[in-house]
Amino acid sequence: QVQLVESGGGLAQAGGSLRLSCAASGRTFSSYTGWFRQAPGKEREVVAAISWSGGSTYYADSVKGRFTISRDNAKNTVYLQMNSLKPEDTAVYYCAARYRLGVGYNRHEYDYWGQGTQVTVSS
Repeated sequence: QVQLVESGGGLAQAGGSLRLSCAASGRTFSSYTGWFRQAPGKEREVVAAISWSGGSTYYADSVKGRFTISRDNAKNTVYLQMNSLKPEDTAVYYCAARYRLGVGYNRHEYDYWGQGTQVTVSS
């Protein structure tokens, strides 16, 4: 079993920054860890993903150049640094772990999920 716990969400102004953390326990050697988000009335979408080694990353077009995903395997933690935040970034952000080969691009390709953390960006 894997437990994922997100933290770091909150309220930010447009143009501001937040850093999300995802702490893993249990079976921690996932092939990829992803950050997803879900806004009210919308599908859950992938924001970014990172391989176990950190050598491979993926970003959705909507966050490229603004968000950075990273990991510290010694702490079993994955981070999402969010800069230049926009009101459209408002959503519940979820951390997810994938134990299959290759990167996953949608929610069905991930095996374990955290409970989510709310990010609200005011204009």
